[in-house]
Amino acid sequence: MTHKEKALDYFARGYHCSQSVLAAFADECGLTETQALKLGGCFGSGMRKGEVCGACTGALMVLGALYGQYDKSDPESKLLADAVNDEMMDGFKKLSVSGTGTGSGSGSGTYICNDLLGCDITTAEGVQEARNRKLFTELCPTLVANAVDLLEGIISRH
Repeated sequence: MTHKEKALDYFARGYHCSQSVLAAFADECGLTETQALKLGGCFGSGMRKGEVCGACTGALMVLGALYGQYDKSDPESKLLADAVNDEMMDGFKKLSVSGTGTGSGSGSGTYICNDLLGCDITTAEGVQEARNRKLFTELCPTLVANAVDLLEGIISRH
């Protein structure tokens, strides 16, 4: 099973977008499935505040596990971690159109969950609107897939 298939399978089974992306790469990160699901558990729905999309955050967790600085005497690792972070955030933003509920296109991009969905999911009304518009089942899987595609590209370049 590919990383994208794994991530989409986790998401279809009801895990958050952040959990789905991180768990799909658990082996590469030296994590068990349980550890990955637990670590990603508080980052879905933009940290439940409509902030940075959980799919993007899950990808950043993978990049941190693979390239994050852990030795203060190694400034090169800090530069690499910063570079892969920027690649992920910028790439995700380019793929994602703000406020349209489409998740892709050429308009003004964003990685902010509420903007991607075009509604405020910190409110019951906003969550209901997202459900009515089928955003959690139609848009969010696209965002998970986009995050995995970007992540695989970044990993292959580094």
